[in-house]
Amino acid sequence: MVELLHTDRLLLRDWSATDAQTALKIYGHDDVSRWLHDLDRIPDAATMHSVLQRWDAERSDMAPGTGRWAVTLRDSGTLVGGISLLPMPVPEADVEISYQLAPEYWGRGYITEVAWALAHWAFQHSLVELFALVAPHNMRAAATARRIGMEWVGESGKYHGTHLQVFRLRPDDLARTHQK
Repeated sequence: MVELLHTDRLLLRDWSATDAQTALKIYGHDDVSRWLHDLDRIPDAATMHSVLQRWDAERSDMAPGTGRWAVTLRDSGTLVGGISLLPMPVPEADVEISYQLAPEYWGRGYITEVAWALAHWAFQHSLVELFALVAPHNMRAAATARRIGMEWVGESGKYHGTHLQVFRLRPDDLARTHQK
């Protein structure tokens, strides 16, 4: 598995089909899946395995600076979540950052830590801004977006067939959050 980047506590690496059982605890959990706008709740390990295989097959077609990665604890290798940088449906030149974390790891700052690091990496790889699309009542995701320096820019119904809050991050915004 290829490591993309790491922080003090976390490591980002490519997904593997062997992650299916643990990934199911994330993407099959109701408290996580209810907020996913581009993926239905995963019902079983076989379906999760198929999704991971599809993500692996899509990897070679991804534009530079985009992808899907597993988030693991650096000291133990335990899979705790997922994060992605993917082209938005409209316009395709924009890139969305999205993040999911197993509920037992909520409240530890993991997603803020890894999202900030991934945004920094993305800006070093030629991306000029990132967006987060957040369901209106998903307070945790909105708070994470704000913690990494994202600015709320409005609401829209043009993405994923549902009404979502839109947050934007530019390199200067990210630099300001690091200085705090």
